[in-house]
Amino acid sequence: MNYSFFDFLALVGSLGMFLYGMKVMSEGLQKVAGDKLRNILSVMTTNRFTGVLTGVLITALVQSSSATTVMVVSFVNARLLTLAQSISMIMGANVGTTVTAWIISLFGFKVDISVFALPLISLSLPLIFSEKSRRKSWGEFIIGFAFLFMGLAYLKASVPDLQSNPQVLAFLQSYTTLGYGSLFIFLMLGAILTIIVQSSSATLAITLIMCSKGWIPFEMAAAMVLGENIGTTITANLAAISANVSARRAALAHLMFNIFGVLWVMILFYPFINLISWIVTNYGPGDPNAMSQFLSTLDPATITLITSNAKLADPELAALQKELLPLQVSVSYGLSLFHTLFNITNICLMVWFVNLYVKICSALIKPKSVQDEEEFQLKFITSGMLSTSELSLVQAKNEISVFGERTYRMFGMIQELYHEKNEEKFLKLYSRIEKYESISDRMEIEIANYLTYVAEGHLSSEGKEEIRSMLRAVTEIESIADSCYNLARAIQRRNEGKSVFTEDQNHRMDMMFNLLEKALVHMNETLAKPEVVHDDINPSYNLETEINNYRNQLKLHNLEDVNNKEYQYQDGVYFMDMVSECEKLGDYIINVMQAIVEKKF
Repeated sequence: MNYSFFDFLALVGSLGMFLYGMKVMSEGLQKVAGDKLRNILSVMTTNRFTGVLTGVLITALVQSSSATTVMVVSFVNARLLTLAQSISMIMGANVGTTVTAWIISLFGFKVDISVFALPLISLSLPLIFSEKSRRKSWGEFIIGFAFLFMGLAYLKASVPDLQSNPQVLAFLQSYTTLGYGSLFIFLMLGAILTIIVQSSSATLAITLIMCSKGWIPFEMAAAMVLGENIGTTITANLAAISANVSARRAALAHLMFNIFGVLWVMILFYPFINLISWIVTNYGPGDPNAMSQFLSTLDPATITLITSNAKLADPELAALQKELLPLQVSVSYGLSLFHTLFNITNICLMVWFVNLYVKICSALIKPKSVQDEEEFQLKFITSGMLSTSELSLVQAKNEISVFGERTYRMFGMIQELYHEKNEEKFLKLYSRIEKYESISDRMEIEIANYLTYVAEGHLSSEGKEEIRSMLRAVTEIESIADSCYNLARAIQRRNEGKSVFTEDQNHRMDMMFNLLEKALVHMNETLAKPEVVHDDINPSYNLETEINNYRNQLKLHNLEDVNNKEYQYQDGVYFMDMVSECEKLGDYIINVMQAIVEKKF
């Protein structure tokens, strides 16, 4: 088997195409999927059990656990799934992939999604060149999907062709008599082969070849299958390289889930393998251990002849070959059953520890910055059945409080953006503010939808009035986020116009920012209070008066400074645009306070 440097470059290029496809697909998802796909996935993954079933279904349909885990990671990266939901789906993918193993055993056929890649690209081209942004986003998603699977196909084609050259691994038969040591050797071999081949199904085929040739006994082949469960996680981890923190955590959870599963089954390996042998012997084609016993009675030359696909003229050899075929089928059935039963049992055990996986992954992969941790995710409101009306109102109040805290963080970014001189840092921070504004829009819609559903239930007139005031507060908080974004755009226009504010202008703007910050802090403190009283609004009224008075002062100062030629007229326009937006922001804050205090929700 020859493997040149050119083949290695092809392997690296295939990996690059895979990662690029993952990036384009994820970006397309973020633009086009929006709330509809999130709602569908939320319903399908309402709890850990429905999440598992969803993973099983998707993997059974696409015939690839790698494809499912890559899609799950991309959904997490696009903030369409939470970490807990993704872990449940990945658990289900492990069971769904056993369908592929059975198809290989029964039919020797596997659906290859990569054959649809070029037709998908042809479909995406008209969409990409469309004038409508939504169609362009659809085109990006489709072409990213195509590149992703083309990359996977090229990866498999660019690795050393071990499946066609299994004789390279024939030397391993000398390591089959070391007890548990042999099991660990073949487990590692299965993991390494799957990482190289990028397909647990291809590695399963290699394992079947090795076992059918008589190089390794059935239990060593089962150990390789366990290793393949670990090796297949590399695809999701590759997909998560360029993804966000949550996607990397989902890929790590996939790895941990499979490793923990392998650990417990290794402890109970021999009782477990004996159970598989008993089932296949009594309810299947025969004892999967019989083949190695059968081949042990023959000389190597005879084994080579009868395990080949050639038709044999010698009647004795032909009879031995005919006797071997059902034994090979029993091995195939045994390995498929081992794969299936292991994954089902593993899920039945591990599904109860999804939240623990979330905590461990969050502790191991920490965000490098606050930006890495930013994602759209309601903390207190969940999909599915509504809680009791009283509990639903409490959940909504808590979520509104989180919404208020998010707008406060957004305003902090505005203060930082105002003084940022580095262009690269400015653009990065501006992009974060845009992201926060988009998230605030989605939070408003989802909280409002939730409150609407609650209002349709059995509520008292006081409860319905409380919901009306909550809806008003949510709308006004979203207006605060819009106002922050407008401030960011005003700052950007100032920079694009090459305008430089004087020290007095900067000092006055900082004073305005300080007043708004105090108002926002007080608003969030009031939102977090379990009991709100009417006196809580007085400090906000005082701050609102200060903001209005200070805005009037700044108008007069601006006219005087322009007349005295302290700065250009255009500089004054930029400055007063920001001041006016700050005054509007103060109005939205007092509107929130009126909603939460005067109606006492």
